[in-house]
Amino acid sequence: MRALPCLAQSRGPPVSRRVATRAAPASTMASLLARTFKPCIITQPTPRNETLLSMCPSLSAPYSLPLPLCNGHVETIFAALFRRTPGVVYDRELVHMPDGGLVALDARATPAGEDPLPPTAPVLLLLPGLTGGSEDSYVQHQVHGAAAAGFRPLVMNMRGTSHMPVTTPRFFSAEDTGDIRRIVAHIRNLYPQSLLLAAGWSNGGNILTRYLGEEGDATPITAAAVLCNPFNMPMCHENMSSGFSLLYNWNLGKSLRRIYLRHAPLFEAAAAAGELAYKTDQAASASTISAFDDAITTVTYGYASVDDYYAAASSDRDVGAVCVPTLFVQAEDDPIAVQGAIPREGLLGNPNAILALTPTGGHLGWCGGKDGIFGAPWSNSVVLEWFSAIQKVAPLDFGKDQGGALPEDTTYSIASETTRKVVA
Repeated sequence: MRALPCLAQSRGPPVSRRVATRAAPASTMASLLARTFKPCIITQPTPRNETLLSMCPSLSAPYSLPLPLCNGHVETIFAALFRRTPGVVYDRELVHMPDGGLVALDARATPAGEDPLPPTAPVLLLLPGLTGGSEDSYVQHQVHGAAAAGFRPLVMNMRGTSHMPVTTPRFFSAEDTGDIRRIVAHIRNLYPQSLLLAAGWSNGGNILTRYLGEEGDATPITAAAVLCNPFNMPMCHENMSSGFSLLYNWNLGKSLRRIYLRHAPLFEAAAAAGELAYKTDQAASASTISAFDDAITTVTYGYASVDDYYAAASSDRDVGAVCVPTLFVQAEDDPIAVQGAIPREGLLGNPNAILALTPTGGHLGWCGGKDGIFGAPWSNSVVLEWFSAIQKVAPLDFGKDQGGALPEDTTYSIASETTRKVVA
């Protein structure tokens, strides 16, 4: 086993302090005010991995980023505030879970005049990050690009996210893989002859990694991509508990509190009935992720403390058990999913794993995409190239059953209502 040599990072020329006698061309000025980077690839050099990487040009080509964005905090915040969205319209299905809870599955609505996808089109399941959903810009860009490339993108919105109704006193958890397991089984039954692929960001990537590790070679998913995975949640939580990264902690804590307040009566009733000892007052005023998890998540899932929950929810211990080709894309300057949390030895020890490590990107940023800093993230092209390569290699190489319905699970069902959701 060995790591493939990291591609060298090159820097643009320094910005001149001399006053020019004539205006420089825009392209020249842009090059002076940008830096150029390349990803570092860490994997076992197996024939399959080398074949897949050869079909992913974005993983070996340089990308440029304006100097002001060459900072993980700046790029993270810039992407969250200023990235344009393609205005995807979704058709939504509500999937009932065994406990009565709901998970939303959003499918891109076929625009007028566009031919619908064939029933055998490859399906791409997408899992957004913590409190995120199908309306987020990075999700919309992936949906838009995947549909244009012939994939059928389906977004799994976790309980309570993306304006979902909450019908039981239970939110999503980074530790619980039950909901994704049922969604995967449901999709396989909807499209039994389609290649099934999956990608997840941040908390969604952590859940996807845990699911893949638990399922091993029993999963119907053929290949996956995981981006900005926190991997080691205690380490990432500690990082977000001080310094500038507290800003993200407060922001995500505010989002969790907002979701809770919309459904507080469910949890208050459960606490009053003595079903579970939810700390409802603490949840209603929680200003950080850990304060919310201490009040709600640890109680729901039976953990003695937040520390115990974060240790159990971490996916770093699962990477060695992943049995399908999986591309992990991480940024060295990610202020949330910090690079120290990446289980490099575990990933390198698994021939099914490829780690692409970028010098920049922040958290869900990657503003060096071909559409410019306001357009689709650089990672959007990477994911599409990866799954396009998987499509070509899978029938020849994987030796995995690519289709067929799974036994129907009667503990869940599709809600009778289907809604259309317009995202601006």
